[in-house]
Amino acid sequence: INMVIIIATIKNKMYNNKLVSVVFATYKEKDSVRDVIEDFFTATPFVDEIIVVNNNAEPGTIEEIQKTKARMVYEKRQGYGFAFQRGIEEAKGDYVLLCEPDGTYKGKDVERFLVYAKTGGFDIVLGSRTGQNTPLSGADMGLIRKFANVFEAKTIEVLFNTNAFTDVGCTYKLFTKESIRKIAPLWRTRNSLFATELVLLTVSENLHFVEIPITF
Repeated sequence: INMVIIIATIKNKMYNNKLVSVVFATYKEKDSVRDVIEDFFTATPFVDEIIVVNNNAEPGTIEEIQKTKARMVYEKRQGYGFAFQRGIEEAKGDYVLLCEPDGTYKGKDVERFLVYAKTGGFDIVLGSRTGQNTPLSGADMGLIRKFANVFEAKTIEVLFNTNAFTDVGCTYKLFTKESIRKIAPLWRTRNSLFATELVLLTVSENLHFVEIPITF
């Protein structure tokens, strides 16, 4: 089983003289991955590179990505954690954003993450899908799943006596390069729980973070 990492770069962008990388992982996003790549490159003027980790993606995915300014690199390991860890390792940015190319997340929110990281001096900015007033069942976020995310987040909040957050499962996150250097040696999870592990490492290592609402 192979993975493919696709790297696309646009020159002369940056955000306050800092490089910005976006990391995607894909499995069944053939019909959306191309549009999402283009959205993240054009929605703001700040994205310098996009890295898409193709985790044994369905046929046709590679062809869709080849229609963009992407470069492919192969990775043999499979799994959500493996995919994002490899993508993070490949990222050159001073700011590294994690996301998914299924169309549920929007490139316009990149600037929001960057503003919080810059003006607030945050090491990590976590996206939250749960602080919304409308039902999210159409985006695979029904009432039960929404409640579970909030419950787990609040449990961690109390146990670690940290600042407030409400969503442990949201992939959309921003990390500074320095924060990645601190937590990367502690990675243990290779499956979908890697998203939660990133939250746990953020609070257990006392990194300066904030949670913000995102479009979902």
